[in-house]
Amino acid sequence: MIAPLPVEAIPAAVGLWEAAGLTRPWNDPLADARRALAGPASTVLAAYVGARLAGTVMVGHDGHRGWVYYLAVADDCRRAGHGRALMVAAMNWLREAGAPRLNLMVRKDNDAALGFYRALGFRVSDVRVLQHDL
Repeated sequence: MIAPLPVEAIPAAVGLWEAAGLTRPWNDPLADARRALAGPASTVLAAYVGARLAGTVMVGHDGHRGWVYYLAVADDCRRAGHGRALMVAAMNWLREAGAPRLNLMVRKDNDAALGFYRALGFRVSDVRVLQHDL
């Protein structure tokens, strides 16, 4: 079952993100999840196996492009289709929101993630991501 993440499950979601190596010291994943759940242009979707949180994906859009962050599946739930199901749910959420394209960022040394996304039909875009801390 995939459904929006309840606010009270944010700590469990952050635990999945940490276990998957998705968090970084300069980002506050608790604040990221709270912001995503609070706004109309974003959410966190959660995959459940029974009552257990098995995976998550944060999805949002800026009115033009959709973005995906924090796709994580519990180690013992991997290779069962949960990641693919979460991505399909995220893409459907974005389609319903009217986003014409989905972008995501993968660290260049994360070969497993790159292979996963390529298998879903994603392609590498010849752009550079620039950032500036505010």
